[in-house]
Amino acid sequence: MLQRKSLAQEVADLIKQDIQAGVYSVNEKLPSEPELMKKFGVGRSSVREAVKYLEQSGYVNVVQGVGTHVISTTGHQSLVSTLQQADLTELLEVRQFLETKIVEKAALNRNEDQLERMHVVLQKRNQFAKESRPEETVKADVEFHTILAESCGNRLLYELYKVVSVHLAQFFTERYLETETFLRSQKLHEDLFVQIKAQNPVKALKIIKQIIGTV
Repeated sequence: MLQRKSLAQEVADLIKQDIQAGVYSVNEKLPSEPELMKKFGVGRSSVREAVKYLEQSGYVNVVQGVGTHVISTTGHQSLVSTLQQADLTELLEVRQFLETKIVEKAALNRNEDQLERMHVVLQKRNQFAKESRPEETVKADVEFHTILAESCGNRLLYELYKVVSVHLAQFFTERYLETETFLRSQKLHEDLFVQIKAQNPVKALKIIKQIIGTV
């Protein structure tokens, strides 16, 4: 299993080098899975893992039934590097700017599948917090806010939030060694969910500002 993952990473690195070298330009479609399998001498699973890595890194966009297109020659690396050098105040300011707009739009654009996933992860957040499992609680908390970002209907906001959320999760994990803070904010998160479900952006915005203020 580890060997397959390592192979997928190697394939991803080779494709990334081709993208950076201009072999595949922005908006150009990557070769099909069979073509990539033949080119690199690997199986389908390795190609799919490699493409998934490239998508998560911001190099390509995968659309089911359409194909995989190059969207950047640099990926998220420049943004990631900047975030790694940012101080806590800067990170929390970015979170505030993103989440206030995300919540307003999510209240209007969310769908039933997203609501269901928010509901499930909120229950997990509460359960882990009650069981004093900080790492799992942080993961559930970040997942809830990430689904909110997905629900806003703006793909760029969603992609930006996913990158920022990695650093938020790291900060929360290092800072919160217990779950009391998450237990205290659980009711606010549940109230936020209610307003998102009710499609009430004004009340949702008021609640997210309270949530951000508790950090």
